[in-house]
Amino acid sequence: MAYFLKILARLPLFSFHAIGAALGWVAWLVSPRLRRFSRENLAAAGFDDPALLRRSVTETGKGLLELIPVWFRPQAEVAALLHEDEGTSAVVAAARGVGKGVIFVTPHLGCFEVTAQWYAERVGPVTALFSPPKRSFMQRLILSGRQKPSLKLARPDLAGVRALFSALRAGEAVGILPDQTPRQGEGAWAEFFGRPAYTMTLVQRLAEKTGAPIVLVYARRLSRGAGYVGHAEAMPARLPGETPERHLNRALEDLIRRCPSQYLWSYNRYKRPAGVEPPQPSVSAQ
Repeated sequence: MAYFLKILARLPLFSFHAIGAALGWVAWLVSPRLRRFSRENLAAAGFDDPALLRRSVTETGKGLLELIPVWFRPQAEVAALLHEDEGTSAVVAAARGVGKGVIFVTPHLGCFEVTAQWYAERVGPVTALFSPPKRSFMQRLILSGRQKPSLKLARPDLAGVRALFSALRAGEAVGILPDQTPRQGEGAWAEFFGRPAYTMTLVQRLAEKTGAPIVLVYARRLSRGAGYVGHAEAMPARLPGETPERHLNRALEDLIRRCPSQYLWSYNRYKRPAGVEPPQPSVSAQ
């Protein structure tokens, strides 16, 4: 399968985006769950424009199918798809200059996969946290596509967390998708777009224990298969009385508001993991 996908990946990026946009609408028509989460999450975030909902369906489909070329093309070719916006190089250089490694965090916004490959190809080693699928066949397929030269993957378990700490202590970078719902004991309730979301505490623990700076990144998808525009910025200052988890979510909200059509609104961000107590009423007021 991986060999076939490597051949398929040679098609122009525009082809994947065009087909992906159509598949996004197929998924919308056949999946009541996708429709419900998309509508509820957009409405809760204050986005009530029907045109935005339609664009998000199209962009979600593009984001799914573009994984074929992003995962199965050579790393140098994938990195070439990313165009830096003004200031990104300076932000990355400043973070690396601290000498403690760099913690890159990116929500499910645009093509989050391409940023790690760009950094691994152009700058230095990256260890990315990922949640493997339950089926072993899919695990092997994803590993064959996502692991690249200078790009390692770490599972969300004790060994994986140790790998992240080791990478930072070696002055390397780590990459985390912080808007995934963690397991019991690995998160805390914090407001995310006005609703309590069980939010991972790992990002703050890594920063506190290693001194590594946190850098927010995302790659905005361009039209007509023209690639992506990468953006990086330093983590904003924490507000008085703000919890670390709300601090993280507030920073992610700001990124998402800049390009809301390319966020994965269909993800069940507000689920309560098994064994986790429901949030207290005070959480939504933070």
